[in-house]
Amino acid sequence: MIEFKKKPDKEEEILHILHPFVKNWFKQKFQNFAMSQRYAVMNIHSRENTLISSPTGSGKTLTAFLSILNELIDASEKGILKDKIYAVYISPLRALSNDVYRNLTEPLKEIEFLAGKKLGLRVAVRTGDTSTKERTAMLKNPPHILICTPETLSILLVSPKFKNHLTNVDWLIIDELHALADNKRGVHMSLSTERLQRLSPAMCRVGLSATIAPLEEIAQFLVGNGRDCKIVDVQFIKDMKLDVITPVNDLINTDFNTINSKLYNLLDSEIKNHKTTLIFTNTRSGTERIVHHLKEKFPKNYYEIEEGPPQEVASLIGAHHGSLSKEHRFKIENALKQGKLKAIVSSTSLELGIDIGYIDLVLCLGSPKSVARFLQRVGRSGHQLHSTVNGNLIISDRDDLVECSVLLKHALEKKIDKIQVLSNCLDVLAQHVFGMALEQVWDVKELFKVVKKSYCYRDLIWGDFEEILSYLAGEYGQLEERHVYAKIWYDRDEGKIGKRGKLARVIYMTNIGTIPDQTGVTVKVGDHKIGTIDDSFCERMKTSDRFVLGGNVYAFKFSRGMVAQVTSASGQKPTIPSWFSESLPLSFDLANGIQKFRALMKDKFENKVDKKETLKFIQEYLYVRKDTAEALYNYMKEQYDYVGIPNEKELYIEHYDEGEKKYVIFHTLYGRRVNDALSRCLAYAIARQQHKDVEIGINDNGFYLSFGKKGIEVMKSFKLLKTEDLRKVAELAIDKSEVLKKRFRHCAGRSLMILRNYKGRKMRVGRQQVSSMILMNAVRRISDNFVILKEAKREVLEDLMDINNTIKILKDIESGKLKIKEIQTTIPSPFSFNMIMQGFTDILKMEDRIEFLKRMHQMVLAKISLKEGKKNIK
Repeated sequence: MIEFKKKPDKEEEILHILHPFVKNWFKQKFQNFAMSQRYAVMNIHSRENTLISSPTGSGKTLTAFLSILNELIDASEKGILKDKIYAVYISPLRALSNDVYRNLTEPLKEIEFLAGKKLGLRVAVRTGDTSTKERTAMLKNPPHILICTPETLSILLVSPKFKNHLTNVDWLIIDELHALADNKRGVHMSLSTERLQRLSPAMCRVGLSATIAPLEEIAQFLVGNGRDCKIVDVQFIKDMKLDVITPVNDLINTDFNTINSKLYNLLDSEIKNHKTTLIFTNTRSGTERIVHHLKEKFPKNYYEIEEGPPQEVASLIGAHHGSLSKEHRFKIENALKQGKLKAIVSSTSLELGIDIGYIDLVLCLGSPKSVARFLQRVGRSGHQLHSTVNGNLIISDRDDLVECSVLLKHALEKKIDKIQVLSNCLDVLAQHVFGMALEQVWDVKELFKVVKKSYCYRDLIWGDFEEILSYLAGEYGQLEERHVYAKIWYDRDEGKIGKRGKLARVIYMTNIGTIPDQTGVTVKVGDHKIGTIDDSFCERMKTSDRFVLGGNVYAFKFSRGMVAQVTSASGQKPTIPSWFSESLPLSFDLANGIQKFRALMKDKFENKVDKKETLKFIQEYLYVRKDTAEALYNYMKEQYDYVGIPNEKELYIEHYDEGEKKYVIFHTLYGRRVNDALSRCLAYAIARQQHKDVEIGINDNGFYLSFGKKGIEVMKSFKLLKTEDLRKVAELAIDKSEVLKKRFRHCAGRSLMILRNYKGRKMRVGRQQVSSMILMNAVRRISDNFVILKEAKREVLEDLMDINNTIKILKDIESGKLKIKEIQTTIPSPFSFNMIMQGFTDILKMEDRIEFLKRMHQMVLAKISLKEGKKNIK
């Protein structure tokens, strides 16, 4: 049974179970127990599976380890401490593993100092960075507490010598659960956990997570099917000081130079008024740009001369993102801990709980796109237990203003976006079945039961499982022709499987994991090299998509391996902005919140509620400042007066004629993942029915289809899309796409169809992609529904896109719950500006883009004025 713990335990009860050494240390170190400790310490002491959800800096790690350290110290004092692993701690980050090691060993030293003797407790970190000497030492004297990553655990489970140390583990702690629950690393870990539980049947599982929802499902993900779990939900015990700020009051009529200057003045002012500031951008390029401009604009504030010979200039601000080297990131983290930096700017790399010292303000430039991510970011400030979380959203765009204002409301009202736990990932399953075959000879039905215990495989059907066994056993001759050989033996009569070949263990251990190799894709016109683009950017491309590289526009033709062939598209507008692959998708729940706000504003305008009362409503509903409410009111009123406001009850489809081009704009504010799926399905339907291609542009607020003067009946094809057929249509729409080719390579790597490392040689990513394309043709000859191809399609439609919510929206249209309203415009409506403009960002300077938006705005106001004039004449 999954249930919430409703009452905290009394402090006296917790103190009563603590060993005198631990009790003495705790009383000297802390005034009282944190709320998470009062709810969870007794649970863990009683070996009850527990999920702890509380903010960053609320004492989660100590909560998880207090009972464990207490019992180990008690066992040491009684002389019954064994040479075995009592607790396994899993962290998704190596850096976090080192922080936890330090946070465990330091209290142990303090307790030993107070006790006046050594207690003999061993703590060790085992990751890919661990030396051979340290690994050998662990085999001889296993640590009582083992700290590792998910991938390391799966390697240890097939290590014949070390596996014996993993029998009868008492506790498993999984930290940063929110960073694992919605991706394939989490699925991989859930199967490793089931394998560990089989070795240690009485093992207690403890999950630690910051802001996350729905907690009941996350608890099931933590403990697996058919097991009990207590949920400790103390997410919002901290005070929060949050706000939405704009650098200027008027985002439309202010010129670029003024907005830019005011933005950096605002950032500098906030940094000067606080001890240490953490700034989040949503892209790596944005991170570098902010650091560069602050240093250039205010050099005296961000450089200092270090004392002592030789005198050196030290920077007081640093950048931190995934493209920087590990050494550089480590240097920046240390400088921050030592108080040497006034500010640090990051893309997403500092969202997780790495110890970076004291932060008293977090600034988010632009929308973080989800409430959970926003709370995770601002939770880095006030890291101490009773500190106030201090964070601001800084925006310079009207769509961002609406989004961030609703996001602020959801954050303050504790409305967390629901994450999606992945199901039936067949590539990860193939990898684990191979690993399990290395451990022993299995009865396949017993193996199936173990897999089904994982929450991620609760709906796994026998047919898919058996096809995985057939693939791993080498029963497909077409694959052997492509050098994909059997990895296990499978006796169907006996219903048994086992390992096959002397190199099986080496192959498994050198190719384990779920994170695919990534590299740049070379862009060429014929044999002439133009430059490189990200792999993730290339996978979004469709034939004829246009993008900017080196200041010129190119049209995509096709890709082979890691080379993309393009043609010059000089003078044409780009359809995909260069930052597209880096941008975060808007969460579906936050999108629905924005739709609801739009509906409320529409009601206010329709009922002719006066401006003063409407402004008061906006301030109270969204918890925003007066000037922010004024800007929101003006934006909504402008859209309403022009064509009306699309909202949760009405889907607006806007037909806009530019002259040379026609646009059909779908105001589907459901996030980019939904819009990607729906736009591809519609484009496919048009191609099949009307034999014409369309240009597609998507963002979080909707998508557009554009085409030449010769008209296309978009609505005719849209009406053909039905809920019962949509998934099949989506599969056909992506069947020849770049995204499916790339994702099949990822799935082929995870399922060990492609070996990234073999006999000491590493296969380059380009070679992997070529091999995967050849393999894709081979598996299609076996079946269009071959398990690994099936998984690649599922990954594209469910993980990268959001086909399930797309089907729900179409169902609402069919039932009449969501009404369609078609409108005709000669100038795009205000809500459409950014959608149509997104491709221009690479060929227009920012000041020209803002000037263009201002002119569009003035034309819309002129149209509204003309409309009002006609009404008055009538």
